[in-house]
Amino acid sequence: MKTVLFACTRNAGRSQLAASIFNALSSASMARAVSAGTHPAPSVQPEVVRALNEIGIEASGPDPQLLTSEMACRADKVIALGCGEIPYLKTLPREDWELPDPSGQPLERVRQIRDHIQRRIWRLIAKEGWYKLRPISVLRLGPPREGFRRSPPPPDSAAGAH
Repeated sequence: MKTVLFACTRNAGRSQLAASIFNALSSASMARAVSAGTHPAPSVQPEVVRALNEIGIEASGPDPQLLTSEMACRADKVIALGCGEIPYLKTLPREDWELPDPSGQPLERVRQIRDHIQRRIWRLIAKEGWYKLRPISVLRLGPPREGFRRSPPPPDSAAGAH
């Protein structure tokens, strides 16, 4: 299983959104996300928790935690979300996602940031193949498309009898 580390400054907004969305959408047997910050806040921003709850996702992380070099080195993929210059992150392969900080923003702006992060997470999951598979019983299959021809029922079936 792969570990994706989402890192930001306070670990109370962007990285919490990203890790929670990632863990809700990816296959737990293939990849899991953790998040941390260079200067962790005392708690996750309430607007972030509310924005996640609106889309049916619980905040997946613990209280904000400190980003350490050991944590970064153990991760298979590091995604920096505007955490500034960190010497030990410079030496690791990483992606930089420049995103606005939701701190102090109104809920509508936090929703926009959440939706942007969700689109990026979908692309990451698709690129890596970390899909959460669903059993066919939960798929909603629509009616046949126009032009689709069904075989006629056998002559002795109840459907054919009038």
